[in-house]
Amino acid sequence: MVFLVLAAAFCSAADAPPAADSKPPEKAADADNFPRPARSWLEAQIVLARHDFSCGPIDGVGGPQSAAALRAYQDSADLPITGELDADTRQQLVLNAPPLAPLTVTVADLGRLQPLSPTWLGKSEQTALEYQTALELVAERTHASQALIRRLNPEVDWTRILPGQVVLAPSVVRDGQRGAAGRIRILLSARVLEVLDPNGRVIAHFPVSIAEKVDKRPVGVLHVTVVIRNPDYTFDPDVFPESAEARELGRKLTLPPGPRNPVGVAWIGLDRPGYGIHGTPAPEKVGRTESHGCFRLANWDALTLLEFASEGLPVAVEP
Repeated sequence: MVFLVLAAAFCSAADAPPAADSKPPEKAADADNFPRPARSWLEAQIVLARHDFSCGPIDGVGGPQSAAALRAYQDSADLPITGELDADTRQQLVLNAPPLAPLTVTVADLGRLQPLSPTWLGKSEQTALEYQTALELVAERTHASQALIRRLNPEVDWTRILPGQVVLAPSVVRDGQRGAAGRIRILLSARVLEVLDPNGRVIAHFPVSIAEKVDKRPVGVLHVTVVIRNPDYTFDPDVFPESAEARELGRKLTLPPGPRNPVGVAWIGLDRPGYGIHGTPAPEKVGRTESHGCFRLANWDALTLLEFASEGLPVAVEP
């Protein structure tokens, strides 16, 4: 019950740590009935995530990526497109279950953790490119920023996590079934990737990183050629001329799968050599930094996109 008390306190003030509640836990839980409209940016981000409208890492702050996701949701729900958490939008953003939930860190979770080599050669010699800390694992599993997870759990020492540790985190289990994709649309100037149904309605929205060099941004219609979960990665030194190690290696390397693999946990290949849509080892940078040429999503968004993608699906890249 303590988790429901913390949830109610935190969601009423998204940018502050959870406040103490003087009511008995049973009364506090009973007072927060569901379904109900979202009350804060934190709750809005969680509802949007449950409907495949991603704000990037959930952090409780209504920044540009949250506003972009909200505009896409408002458009899909036939609401005025304001990007603001106005009264009409709150009424549509309905929480069918508590926004935060307890999560137990298991023996299997901790068994995954391993150091990440700082070199390409070292990465190629690892058994997997896994999370280094329990904080990384919990944050990515719940689509959250690490800073938010720390704020939700001020009493947790993340350097001393043991099996059975229970923490509070966003609950992002999807509401309802996903629709069928008609096409993917990538808007380069806005740095967003959207999935449209056969009628042209947006049914998913994600921040995306695009190529740093303009001549590597392929405007036009591409098509999905392959969909791979947990891919390995071929490191080609020619693609990384800025890397001293790459210049010295002079040969390709195969890096094992894992969430800290350069293409994350998903690869959606396109019918242009070397181009694809994929995950990333650094979700907080998506939409804020550029790639070498591919389209980069947070790992959780890349996994969601796998549910829509299929061979032959059109991908329209627009300026």
